[in-house]
Amino acid sequence: MQTTENDIQNVPQTQLDNRLAKSKPIKLGWSTEETERISIVLNELLANYSVHYQKLRNYHWNVKGSDFFDLHLEFEEQYNEARENIDVIAERIRVFGKTPLSTMRDYLEISEIKETTTDLKSDIMVREILSDYRILLQYMFSVVGVAIDQNDSGTEEMTKKFINSIEKHHWMLSAFLSK
Repeated sequence: MQTTENDIQNVPQTQLDNRLAKSKPIKLGWSTEETERISIVLNELLANYSVHYQKLRNYHWNVKGSDFFDLHLEFEEQYNEARENIDVIAERIRVFGKTPLSTMRDYLEISEIKETTTDLKSDIMVREILSDYRILLQYMFSVVGVAIDQNDSGTEEMTKKFINSIEKHHWMLSAFLSK
């Protein structure tokens, strides 16, 4: 069978020639309500994680006493991890076509985790971080629940990795306090 010029003209030259490709992009198959629901719980986690991150930096800069070297390094490692996780959460919100919270005002308004002063004893700093971990875990479990309900394995997997890490940090700082 020989191809004619008419046959070539009727074949899409690129994906963009398809009517479907020219229509409004679909957000990975989730409904507007589903993307709104997952974005809300992710933004709540983002707000809490962001306040926690700033608290870790505060403690890193201001820890004093005989625990200085241990805690100074530990707080730095943890705030670097928190910073990376915050970025991943914000980008996940963008995957759904939503806007992540991005100002301290927004974070502080929504966050259950609260700021503290800079002049705390090192053991109180550690207790504050342990309290933050319990709060973060609650929000992470909420995200996992919504993700499972919506068959959102990407968000579920991402958050479960955070949970594993937070649980380990909680164990280690709890052990540190038991000295």
